[in-house]
Amino acid sequence: MIKFLSGNEINSYPKLQRTMYTDRAIQFSKRLRWEVTVDENGEERDEYDALNPFYVILEDFNGAHAGSLRFLPTTGKTMVNDHFTHLTDGIKIQSPHIWECTRFCVSPNSDRRAAAKLLAAGAFLMHECCIDHFVGVFDDRMERIYKTIGANPTVLGRQQVEKGTIGIGLWEFNDEQFQQLLTRARLTRQELDWSFHASSFPFALLSTPVYNTPGSPSQCDLSFAY
Repeated sequence: MIKFLSGNEINSYPKLQRTMYTDRAIQFSKRLRWEVTVDENGEERDEYDALNPFYVILEDFNGAHAGSLRFLPTTGKTMVNDHFTHLTDGIKIQSPHIWECTRFCVSPNSDRRAAAKLLAAGAFLMHECCIDHFVGVFDDRMERIYKTIGANPTVLGRQQVEKGTIGIGLWEFNDEQFQQLLTRARLTRQELDWSFHASSFPFALLSTPVYNTPGSPSQCDLSFAY
């Protein structure tokens, strides 16, 4: 099942929250050997998890984490603007219509369609919230996964590092690309629509500062928040 949760709301799902952080530790620290912080409980979390971000989470039948994405509006504090402007010639990416997507994590126990499910849910979120683009940082391995799924980013910059390259890019999904993701994930728009509106996610969006600025998505369409 796909869940759309705010950072505050995820506290109501302790098993889902705990297994998301432990899966992130396994993927980013143990498997990819990124320089991330893992606490005494084996959980990986950072300063951006404390900013009440939005999460798209794939939950398994036991209520545990199977995969997740984390989103933050670029009108506030983001990882790409705090740490990766060297990939954009010093230019900060800030717009009410661009959200940052980070911590793309898939559990070792998830099925092979987990990545496609997460990206399909992310594309759905983009359409529902009138977001034009997601921005994110990726390495060689993730870029190959994106290409396999059919979700190639528009690359804004790259840098050679010891273990390959890292890049920063923008994603957008038109209706045809969204449908292709749904087909790969074996999901329907109706399933995602039900999950989205069954949560408090739409109302959490309305309470964020990004929806109170000129030209924000609130000027586009918030009819989803019923």
